[in-house]
Amino acid sequence: MATTVKHPEVSDAAASPEATSKQPERSSEKTVGGRLLSLDAYRGFIMLLLVSEGFGIGVLQHYPRWAWLAAQVDHAPWEGCKFWDLIQPAFTFMVGVAMPFAFARRRSQGATQSGLFRHVAYRSFMLILLSNLYSNWGESRLSLQLINVLSQIAFGYMICYLIMRLRFSYQAAAGLAMLAGLWALFVIFPGPDGPWSQSGNIGAVIDRKVLGYNYSGYYTTINFVGNAVTILFGCWIGMLLRTGRSHANKLKVLGACAASGLVLGLALVPYNPMIKRLWTASFTFFSAGWVILMLMAFYWVIEVKGAQRWAFPFIVLGMNSILIYSLGQIGIKGWLNSGLKNFTKDFRFLGDLGAIPQSILVLAVMWYVCYWLYRRKIFFKI
Repeated sequence: MATTVKHPEVSDAAASPEATSKQPERSSEKTVGGRLLSLDAYRGFIMLLLVSEGFGIGVLQHYPRWAWLAAQVDHAPWEGCKFWDLIQPAFTFMVGVAMPFAFARRRSQGATQSGLFRHVAYRSFMLILLSNLYSNWGESRLSLQLINVLSQIAFGYMICYLIMRLRFSYQAAAGLAMLAGLWALFVIFPGPDGPWSQSGNIGAVIDRKVLGYNYSGYYTTINFVGNAVTILFGCWIGMLLRTGRSHANKLKVLGACAASGLVLGLALVPYNPMIKRLWTASFTFFSAGWVILMLMAFYWVIEVKGAQRWAFPFIVLGMNSILIYSLGQIGIKGWLNSGLKNFTKDFRFLGDLGAIPQSILVLAVMWYVCYWLYRRKIFFKI
């Protein structure tokens, strides 16, 4: 669904008295159309990486000196965590960060509790619908799938909405119970190679029974449990950012949360291996530590230091993240890439490295589509 939103230029926001005043002891978050600007920039940064597929630097695997960098734009085969494994946690975490802002705005506009629930239910349903539309696009046989990032967000979005209605201590207990329950499920019903078996684990067994098939890549539907906790972490960070605390205080809390996530995630590894494809508890905490650190960087530069102009390319994508994601899912990106190759010849004179400028060129065209819509204040939302 496309909506038109009043959205002043970033340069205008940067020139406002609120943006230029320096009041270190008082929080003065810069928002655009009721949004946290640093969150839009962070979302756009993640979408930039996702759409460009890491700017094509995966080809550097053929160059021993740069193989370590190429490895970071691919998922860990099973256990462990690489940079690319943080893309989905970052995206889902940001869904949670935005929830307190979005719900507060709706309540200020007169939304009732039942109306808010209907809105959450509608969004969850539409996300699952879009997820299955994209996953079955171009396929000869239709199949229900619930592993796409949109489906995973849909489950987590509804779960976190319900949890957020509880007092904070109960929210924390619910999050811990979800992770402990997921761990117990795998331990009590181990696969042929133990609880964390690639094939035949309890998640795969459930999918085979319910869906009639298993996903490629050893993913399982019950990943949504750990994913929901990642969204819940984002909700708590969003609630923090909405408070009137000073920037310095918020950054201290964010830093403590990030450090705690990294340490706890590593501490759990001997008991609960770090497996993104199962979204284990160790991965949930460890990835949360990294995505919070990334948010801290954007928050410090944009909200605290007031440096906003550099983030404009990210904000353009962040404001239309659903659109840019959809273009990749339904094959528009592939069609665009094929068409441009007729003119660029895939930059083959650069050898394998030609994939890098080709990826950047495709990204530039897709970015311009979002920019064209941005200039006309057209944003696609659910």
